[in-house]
Amino acid sequence: MRHYSVQLKAPNGAEANLTAFGHWGRPVLVFPTEKGGAWEWADNGMITEAAPLIDAGRVKLYCVDSFDAGTWSDQGLPLEERARRHGDYERWVLDAVVPHIRADSGGDTEIVTAGCSLGAFHALNFAFRRADLFPLALCFSGNYDPGTWRAWGERGDAVYFNSPVDYVANLHGDHLEWLRKQLSLLLVCGQGQWEDTTGALEGTKRMAEVLAAKDIRHELDLWGHDVPHDWPSWRAQLAHHLHRFS
Repeated sequence: MRHYSVQLKAPNGAEANLTAFGHWGRPVLVFPTEKGGAWEWADNGMITEAAPLIDAGRVKLYCVDSFDAGTWSDQGLPLEERARRHGDYERWVLDAVVPHIRADSGGDTEIVTAGCSLGAFHALNFAFRRADLFPLALCFSGNYDPGTWRAWGERGDAVYFNSPVDYVANLHGDHLEWLRKQLSLLLVCGQGQWEDTTGALEGTKRMAEVLAAKDIRHELDLWGHDVPHDWPSWRAQLAHHLHRFS
């Protein structure tokens, strides 16, 4: 399987790693779990699980580093400051990662987002904020309410506009109509160990309720009580779903 790694720098100075797997196919931007890196999916068997589709030229996966340690996971910062610092990550993705994927894919190809756990939050949040670039998000075991992440301090616009359960609930007018036509979301979650303590199960069900209320195209797929918040589950779920979107 062809793969390569590069370090990408955005105009704002943010810099991090991207590792790509495949020679051709629908581009999938993969966000890691909390504080994870660009090799995480390879190290945990996700790339092996997707190998038949990658080798067939149906998908090409672009796995990136996270900035979580200095943003959402820094519990020493109030939530609003964590959200503001996340802005550097968003700019790195939009100004460095997206142009690289497009150049590597041969044009202005629409990009799928994907992720597990905190990576699922990133996948969904980026899709909503830039559905023109990311019209499909594959989200496994996510929690989409940053206010539940041991948050403290006053919340302002930076948190609100990065909290999908909040801003999606208030969507209306032309933009909502456009999202209904443009965006598709897959929400997958087990009901076993750690899906409750991480907030993923309730967070996934709550996000699905918000999407249903706004009539935004989505699919909710809840797996059994024997399916934990862990890599073996996500490997099985990826194998079950990825071929449908490639």
